[in-house]
Amino acid sequence: MGQNIVQKIIGSHILSGNMVPNEEISVKIDQTLTQDATGTMAYLQFEAMGVPQVKTRLSVSYVDHNTLQTGFENADDHRFLQSVAAKHGIYFSRPGNGICHQVHLERFGVPGMTLLGSDSHTPTGGGLGMLAMGAGGLDVAVAMGGGPFYLNMPKVVNVRLTGRLKPWVSAKDVILELLRIMTVKGGVGKIIEYSGEGVTTLSVPERATITNMGAELGATTSVFPSDEVTLAFLKAQDRANDWSEIKADDDASYDEIIEIDLAELEPMVAQPHSPDNAAKVTEIGRIPVCQVVIGSCTNSSYTDLMRVAGILKGKKVHPSTSLSIAPGSRQVFEMLARNGAMADIISAGARILETACGPCIGMGQSPSSGAVTVRTFNRNFEGRSGTADAKVYLASPEVAAASALTGVLTDPRELGEYIDVQMPDKFLTDDSMIIPPAEDPSLVEVLRGPNIKSLPVNRQLPAKISGPALLKLGDNITTDHIMPAGAKILPLRSNIPAISQYVFSGIDLSFPDRAREAGEGFVIGGHNYGQGSSREHAALAPMYLGIKAVITKSFARIHKANLVNFGILPLTFVDETDYDTFNEENTLEIDVSSIDTMNELVVKNVTGGNEFRVRHDLTPRQMEIIKAGGLLNYTKQQAG
Repeated sequence: MGQNIVQKIIGSHILSGNMVPNEEISVKIDQTLTQDATGTMAYLQFEAMGVPQVKTRLSVSYVDHNTLQTGFENADDHRFLQSVAAKHGIYFSRPGNGICHQVHLERFGVPGMTLLGSDSHTPTGGGLGMLAMGAGGLDVAVAMGGGPFYLNMPKVVNVRLTGRLKPWVSAKDVILELLRIMTVKGGVGKIIEYSGEGVTTLSVPERATITNMGAELGATTSVFPSDEVTLAFLKAQDRANDWSEIKADDDASYDEIIEIDLAELEPMVAQPHSPDNAAKVTEIGRIPVCQVVIGSCTNSSYTDLMRVAGILKGKKVHPSTSLSIAPGSRQVFEMLARNGAMADIISAGARILETACGPCIGMGQSPSSGAVTVRTFNRNFEGRSGTADAKVYLASPEVAAASALTGVLTDPRELGEYIDVQMPDKFLTDDSMIIPPAEDPSLVEVLRGPNIKSLPVNRQLPAKISGPALLKLGDNITTDHIMPAGAKILPLRSNIPAISQYVFSGIDLSFPDRAREAGEGFVIGGHNYGQGSSREHAALAPMYLGIKAVITKSFARIHKANLVNFGILPLTFVDETDYDTFNEENTLEIDVSSIDTMNELVVKNVTGGNEFRVRHDLTPRQMEIIKAGGLLNYTKQQAG
């Protein structure tokens, strides 16, 4: 039996376990990336391990999230990140050089390699034929130290693409259609592998749009073949030597097959407040649009913005609509500036933002109260834009630009003749804003500002845990719900005592104080708890507040791993109807002394006088991590 792409890449990197679905495996990591919202904590964790130099083939520290400098905190973090990168063998991409996933695709991604990133959209690298996965910062720190990355072997879903996209239909519409089919939890425990003749019609940036937003499926990652299209892209980036062909064998098998005819797709949007709430633009109608924002790691490539420039050329943004545009990298920004496309964008009335994540994480450009905002981003969770009652629609650059001109949600096919943008034969390559590590690390002083606090460490798991059910939540709770982002909170990422005051702040402002008062407690959730961003602060800050276990109907992959990493026990109901048998503030008690011999535990509702059963599916290694009080404690024990 032949192998698929996933099996080939994992097979060449596997260190333990077998490639059997749901069996725990460990793989060697070739490359890592961090960004500044998660990187400061990741490097504090790396320092705590005592490893002098990274042991990966390549590690890159990007600054792209916390670039709004309204105080000293973000600038201090950036200074720390630059100095710690110089000392420990890490490349540093300076503020203004671009969004990590866009820059990594352009300058560092290599087909067939493994990439682990402290950002949930690291699967963007799958557009180049990488096995690129998002994880918490602690997992990335361990990988930088030479440790393996552990995961349960995913099932492999083959998405077969046939046909060719029609004019004004884009890669964004492909992934929105797949989200409509699979939903935001349909990819949990799976990797999406693309194949079919339709693949050859898609450029690397188009493929990267699809793999980027594949994170919203809950999938471990997504991957395309590395073929002649990949080679052409790498040649244009002066990196032809990084190319190798990677494709599935003709007789490769898959766990599931989904077929999408590209020729049948139409322009689509994801309606509020979930990326899988997808529908055709024509089905929704011409609703008024107050704001349009084009950018993010999903849709800010050279070809995306060249088409936007073509749509806007000689026209003006509708007077009732605000348009903002953020190029994904300095390479894209400079090429648009040099060829005149940026002048066309500016002349149309667009507001130009810096090459950073910005509005995608609520860092500026919050829309007005109750506004409809059309964005080329990957997430439209309620409140993520910075405006609690905004209605965020996710769309392609074509839909977004057309809507900016008309002031209403618009099918770009109404614009007339299609604007065909060809991939350049050569990109502008200038890596002067990527700083290599120091030749002599001993001469580097790591610079720490007053906002950078010591890493809090959990204690060993006691034989019994007890406390109130502090919060009872529904399905699809995101890491934005647990640990919000935005201009006010993100600068506190390196200060856990300060940021912990904002845990669940969008749901219950009293939660942090109640958790501190209780000393220990539980959080209860529904299905797909912890979907969205990889931010480990959504586990680290609750751990600091005393949360001992989270009991849900099901978990999102990365957040569940982060809970384990920080010693919080992830449990699921054996009988989901037990979710309804208790209320917030009921005192719960669990004997956890037998977690390494029994995967079912009894929860006593001390207040209500009843009991119910929960289970864990921890591997032996994860049980030892939980008992140790987290991965850092476990790693030190192993080293000792």
